[in-house]
Amino acid sequence: MNAVEVENLSKSFGPHIALAGITLSIGVGEFVTLVGPNGAGKTTLLRILATLIRPSSGALRIAGLDPAREGAEIRRRIGFLSHRTLLYDDLTAEQNLLFYARLYGLPDAPARVDELLGRVGLADRRHDRVRTFSRGMQQRLAVARAVLHRPSILLLDEPYTGLDPHAADALSGLLGELAGEGCTIFLTTHDLERGLAAGDRVVVLSRGRVVYDTPTSDIDPAAFPSIYRRLTGG
Repeated sequence: MNAVEVENLSKSFGPHIALAGITLSIGVGEFVTLVGPNGAGKTTLLRILATLIRPSSGALRIAGLDPAREGAEIRRRIGFLSHRTLLYDDLTAEQNLLFYARLYGLPDAPARVDELLGRVGLADRRHDRVRTFSRGMQQRLAVARAVLHRPSILLLDEPYTGLDPHAADALSGLLGELAGEGCTIFLTTHDLERGLAAGDRVVVLSRGRVVYDTPTSDIDPAAFPSIYRRLTGG
């Protein structure tokens, strides 16, 4: 059983076709990087996988489950990071994670929060309000929020946006640790170099269609930018 199975998936918003018949599978424990120009349909695809919106047509299974009938169970198994961190600025780092831990009903909330604050390098800022954090610190805390309930599948929409090189490296290290622990990761990014370095596979989306799907071990990093431009017409 794959972590994600998508077959001939389409999504339209009125006359606009965001996804035009995507077929894609992601194995359990696989780290897949999704790249493509603005408007290619990347965010739409992730929002469908996160069960936030429904496809117009096609088949979809997450962890072997049907979103139409088992959406609540799927949401317990996934972690999702969108363009918004979903953190509360007036709460501290610790208070944010404890709040979400209560929502998830975690029995070991204090210990789990302690563990994650250490892993994301924010243990010494646990009592500081989020509004005092840099963009990179907020992003690391948002990843901690997304993995708080130990999801088996992690969906990340442009997690490197706005990060300086040091913060981006720290995030890559954390994601590498999670992948090493068997978490399935599906990540979108405009950073081609970092996306190649992070993932086991790279998928290119253009005009709502998958136009490239290759293991990163088979890709020459120096040649990939030109391949990407040719595939996306940019």
